[in-house]
Amino acid sequence: MDFDLNEEQQLLKDSVDRLFASRNDFETRRKIQASDAGWSRENWGAYAEMGLLGLPFSEADGGFDAGPVSVMIVMEAIGRSLALEPYLSTVVLAGSVLRRFGNAAHRAEYIPRIIAGDMTATLAFAEPQSRYDLHDVALAARKDGASYVLDGRKGLVLHGGSADRLIVTARTAGGRRDHKGISVFVVDARAEGVSRRSYPTQDGGRAAEVELSGVRVPAEDLVGTLDEGLAIITRAAEDGIAALCAEAVGLMADMQAMTVDYLKTRKQFGTTIGSFQALQHRASDMVVELEQARSMMLYATMNVDEPDAMARATALSAAKLQIGKAIRFIGQQSIQMHGGIGMTMEYKVGHLFKRATMIDLMFGDSDHHLEKLAASDAAIV
Repeated sequence: MDFDLNEEQQLLKDSVDRLFASRNDFETRRKIQASDAGWSRENWGAYAEMGLLGLPFSEADGGFDAGPVSVMIVMEAIGRSLALEPYLSTVVLAGSVLRRFGNAAHRAEYIPRIIAGDMTATLAFAEPQSRYDLHDVALAARKDGASYVLDGRKGLVLHGGSADRLIVTARTAGGRRDHKGISVFVVDARAEGVSRRSYPTQDGGRAAEVELSGVRVPAEDLVGTLDEGLAIITRAAEDGIAALCAEAVGLMADMQAMTVDYLKTRKQFGTTIGSFQALQHRASDMVVELEQARSMMLYATMNVDEPDAMARATALSAAKLQIGKAIRFIGQQSIQMHGGIGMTMEYKVGHLFKRATMIDLMFGDSDHHLEKLAASDAAIV
């Protein structure tokens, strides 16, 4: 299998790297982070103009049908630059639901607006009690005439405070932790009964607590089949894991490069600290971990469209496990070898580690995916 980028993908990577480098330097990011939305509409428009928002969508829906490698390229650049725009929430997560499971009306109405940069969306699936269990859904939806009425809460909704549409999981049958009985709805974020409390997250991004109280959703805004929504949300989570693996590699590559540069310039006892053999060994170990993580990123990308659900889930859990381990090692080494400067808010490496740590926790940390792999092995035996 050839893991090298083809000519078209390399051209995309070069263009994306230039765009993100020019628009997301660290000082500019701090100003964007302090804004009301926490991300830049101007940057979002530039991403749309370059076509980045249409990469995973089919040509029939107005996109480029460029495949998971193109998304990987963009997410790596997002990681290196610590970009704050809602690419993950809108294009990857909400986009996964709409392009894979949306009906013709959903695709015609929402996907062209996402591609043009006119609409943002996000996935509202987590609840205070659910932790990593996608099937733990208490928010209720009951049928009322030609509509469904939604009541409940969602937490940690990425960019939920500024999103135009919420893709919400709701319980339409069964008990709170049943795998069946979950349905997925597209909800107007400004509909009557929707209240949102936006807040900054530790990694510099934004999330929101969302409460739905008697929110009426037309029956045509049901996504997929009633009571069969777990497969939809699981598929979106898998797309999210592959994208997060790429973002993590971008973050770790920048941490490693910054650490090596620091070792070459910081002096102690009359010489650069990079001349100390112990630190050279630690820097070398960082390279090994980074390259292993890069390999697993490619493995996740190549398997995210694998038709065998078990093989796909196993590959993505293995990638998330390995990259989570690399995040901890590379992040800790970067902070330690930078010394006190690595802990300051004015220096980028600490912010990279914060974001990397959040990535490790999203859609299951390393321990969670290790348990999933152990369970899948036991099932095979």
